[in-house]
Amino acid sequence: MKVAVLAPVAWRTPPKQYGPWEQVASNIAEGLVNNGVDVTLFATADSITTARLDAVVERGYEEDRSMDAKVVECLHISNLMEKASDFDIVHNNFDFLPLTYSGLIRTPMVTTIHGFSSPAILPVYQKYNNTSTYISISNADRSPLLTYAATVYNGIQVNDFQFGEKPQDYLLYFGRIHHDKGTAEAIEIALKAKKRLLIAGLIQDSRYFADKVKPFLNEQIVYVGSAGPKERNELMKNALALLHPINFAEPFGLSVAEAMLCGTPVIAFNRGSMSELIVHERTGFLVANISEAAEAVSHVTTLNRLECRQWSAEQFSQEKMVKSYMEVYKKI
Repeated sequence: MKVAVLAPVAWRTPPKQYGPWEQVASNIAEGLVNNGVDVTLFATADSITTARLDAVVERGYEEDRSMDAKVVECLHISNLMEKASDFDIVHNNFDFLPLTYSGLIRTPMVTTIHGFSSPAILPVYQKYNNTSTYISISNADRSPLLTYAATVYNGIQVNDFQFGEKPQDYLLYFGRIHHDKGTAEAIEIALKAKKRLLIAGLIQDSRYFADKVKPFLNEQIVYVGSAGPKERNELMKNALALLHPINFAEPFGLSVAEAMLCGTPVIAFNRGSMSELIVHERTGFLVANISEAAEAVSHVTTLNRLECRQWSAEQFSQEKMVKSYMEVYKKI
């Protein structure tokens, strides 16, 4: 079986720091290679992979702002589609734009829908409902207007995350600094619980950071910047709990699964896919507001950190994800 994995080109695959879709595309490609599949990864030229790499874009457009994102995307996607006949399966991790080729090529296309940025993009998915196989990354993130072949949870390389049996006395916020991800709410929770909070992540909204985060920074509330894989592992395994007070229906949440892999429980607002990722009162707490989250902080030490790791490893491993995708490939 020859599979083309199409990654986004906002960031390198896998990303140096931020880039969740690129990370999942990498995990898919590497996992398929480990299962003996002939894989070509279509990504940026500086990407790192054990598969064949096919690239027409030197680096991610978010890492080189001199490039026009739309031009780069068109060159990247068309490069794969013009070679589609060389493959048995095209696995699209790029969102809706590649769907516009699906009626023009004979190779079956699997599209992992990593989330809907807006209801406005649904008409494209609807138009190509019969010419692409859709995969949801959680049951919560399904549209009733679309047909899905399966739900396949994002898979993580378990061995990349070390177990932390004895955490330090701090809470962690790990994610982009943006209202959607609830950075300000995490600060409120930490203040209410009287705990130290470390904030790690890319500043996606600079005004939000200036207004809602920066005024609160001190010895208790600390912004540590963006964190790469090594820093992420240390931050997560040593945290008392991960705070995930999201303000939107998140499709999955890689940091939630990653934290649990380190043995760290997660306190999350019960929105989107959180009830699929977290076992309430076993691997974390699903709460409705800031007060409930602050109260949950006092109970995190009652949870079994090893059980957190075991749950995440069983449900969200790269091996399980790849096995599920291979079953989909064989069906189509």
